[in-house]
Amino acid sequence: MSVQLDFKKQAGLIPVIVTDHLTGQVLMLAYMNEESFALTLKTKQMHYWSRSRQEIWHKGATSGHYQYVKSIKTDCDRDTLLIAVQQEGAACHTGAYSCFFEEIL
Repeated sequence: MSVQLDFKKQAGLIPVIVTDHLTGQVLMLAYMNEESFALTLKTKQMHYWSRSRQEIWHKGATSGHYQYVKSIKTDCDRDTLLIAVQQEGAACHTGAYSCFFEEIL
């Protein structure tokens, strides 16, 4: 089944919530444009749009901490993705397994 995602609402970007495919733990939040989404589908490895560098970012290409796609779901508006991955190493640039490790409450 082919689903048309809505990249137009948010300046060509859609948020991507990334989870561990075995535990469901939220690993990170990032953004994709149409090109990074197409690369992700093609390679089954995560590619994002880096808002700070303004370029495609292949997760793990520099660090070796690749993310292998296990499933992709979209929300009801088709403008957000939920992607389950097999994480190699750390998801966070700090070296933590998940970017969500600082408790506020």
